[in-house]
Amino acid sequence: MKSSYEIAMERLNKNAPTIKTTAKQKKELAELDSRYAAKIAEREIALSREINEVRDAEKEEMLRDQLVQERKKLQADLEEKKERVRSGKG
Repeated sequence: MKSSYEIAMERLNKNAPTIKTTAKQKKELAELDSRYAAKIAEREIALSREINEVRDAEKEEMLRDQLVQERKKLQADLEEKKERVRSGKG
């Protein structure tokens, strides 16, 4: 007798089967993760320095918002590129 978890997993695989990634795709995905982690860290460091130097609360808030927006944009770019690699189009 199957557990409810096993039944749910079977249904999930019928609706959206898992895609196997090749070694080359795994390498490309790891490289993308590394590259974008560096880009995000670079922006965080640069904007953190600016935030620490600013004495105006309004300007500081603007820089923090900018940091959040840039991080979101980079994450979205990363996910888009990773999806292209997974689908074999990138």
